[in-house]
Amino acid sequence: MSQPSGGPLIVQSDKTLLLEVDHPLAKAARAAIAPFAELERSPEHVHTYRLTPLGLWNARAAGHDAEQVVDALVRYSRYAVPHALLVDVAETMARYGRLQLAKDPAHGLVLISLDRAVLEEVLRQKKIAPMLGERIDSDTVVVHPSERGRLKQALLRVGWPAEDLAGYVDGEAHPIELREDAWALREYQHQAVEQFWAGGSGVVVLPCGAGKTLVGAAAMAQARATTLILVTNTVAGRQWKRELLARTSLTEEEIGEYSGERKQIRPVTIATYQIMTTRRGGEYRHLELFDSRDWGLIIYDEVHLLPAPIFRLTADLQSRRRLGLTATLIREDGREGDVFSLIGPKRYDAPWKDIENQGWIAPAECTEVRVTLTDAERMTYATAEPDDRYRVAATARTKLPVISAIVRRHPDDQILIIGAYLDQLDDIAAHLGDVPIVQGSTTNRERERLYDAFRAGEQRVLVVSKVANFSIDLPEAAVAIQISGTFGSRQEEAQRLGRVLRPKHDGRQAHFYTVVARDTLDADYAAHRQRFLAEQGYAYTIVDADDLLGPELPEFPAEDDNA
Repeated sequence: MSQPSGGPLIVQSDKTLLLEVDHPLAKAARAAIAPFAELERSPEHVHTYRLTPLGLWNARAAGHDAEQVVDALVRYSRYAVPHALLVDVAETMARYGRLQLAKDPAHGLVLISLDRAVLEEVLRQKKIAPMLGERIDSDTVVVHPSERGRLKQALLRVGWPAEDLAGYVDGEAHPIELREDAWALREYQHQAVEQFWAGGSGVVVLPCGAGKTLVGAAAMAQARATTLILVTNTVAGRQWKRELLARTSLTEEEIGEYSGERKQIRPVTIATYQIMTTRRGGEYRHLELFDSRDWGLIIYDEVHLLPAPIFRLTADLQSRRRLGLTATLIREDGREGDVFSLIGPKRYDAPWKDIENQGWIAPAECTEVRVTLTDAERMTYATAEPDDRYRVAATARTKLPVISAIVRRHPDDQILIIGAYLDQLDDIAAHLGDVPIVQGSTTNRERERLYDAFRAGEQRVLVVSKVANFSIDLPEAAVAIQISGTFGSRQEEAQRLGRVLRPKHDGRQAHFYTVVARDTLDADYAAHRQRFLAEQGYAYTIVDADDLLGPELPEFPAEDDNA
């Protein structure tokens, strides 16, 4: 294999890949490595990717082989690719599929080995052996049908991910058609549905505002079967229902809501994660919903938030087609491997900036405003218990006039003020003149009333808690002001920016502010939260709060650039 020179990629022996963004072949190289390399950092000029076993196995499960990976690395590399790395890539990818799950006409679900030594190795694993039944022959062993998912989890953890060829049941048929006379799938949405369906199960990753719900609707039309949709909250569920009524042939009577308020089971049923994980007497009371119909498709909205009980239950649903939808596969608990083994591999992923460049999401300016605490606040922070310090810094009252200044700076925009602490939200709402608050205790009816008023422009500013992080469609929101967060959660940062990425009717730019207390954990956590968005190409301009508090609110002078 010839080794070209002058390419945009530097492949290093520590399994990092450095991509020179301004190189003429950078776009082609990025497309070639995206299926198997995980983007870690993307400042202005050089983006850093990393090769991991999970990323390589994910690519293998999605139909890419080691030869394609090696070819991409060699073709675009500026220097000779370390031979040991190429060997490691090939050997890592070769581990996937040496064990296969399949259907046997006589024995049902079986585990087949293409490498007998691997089968002997896993049979001696204490956590795996109980999931298996009788040995049929030297290379085949029976699998208890209920253990299909858990076995895949366990095999992934010991480094032998199984290829699942056991197929899917069709489920109960139900006619669903897209109303394509009124709208059409965008090209990337069409590709996402095609790649999901070809693989049978898996995850579609699209930025907030790029139409993940429409991908779900198109997958339902492809399946033409009863569908269970799991969502983060009741308001998100009702948004799904509105979209399905508008975009498909489904009627009110065909769509059920299964939540704390209603218990409807219909051909298409939308349930909240919260109701599914409600416990009474130590038991999950509503898990029978999964067995209440012969579902042909299960959709997991915001799959990166999947609660542990739903993971466990999903292990029992391996014969059903499963579609996960998310803006980011980052899980702060590190359970990306469970998403891979139980939902399926990443079938489609579109970089945020690519979708922005196509005009489907709004361009966004990200600004971090740094506040200096008063002497009294600094002393309170210094003497607080370690577990309380982040809250003390994040909720400092010094932030209040800064938030007011930002609101005044955007007199014609719809503004969301987002925080994690309810006392702080109350203070801000009062400081701004009794602005309404949407929080956990707000009834669904009141939430929908406030959201409708916001959409109609009757309410220009809303203060929202983390209940508004996910699946809330407020396309008119042009400014988000983040005042406190869930420590260093990267996924939360991405979702909060996503609240303002719906394209604006006049093409306006979106603005995302995060207000932090300098020299505290608040600033440290903010830096960590920003990592995912930096990886997507968003740069944060850092400004000092004092520059906002002058009488004429001058233009922001860039003090630093944290890409």
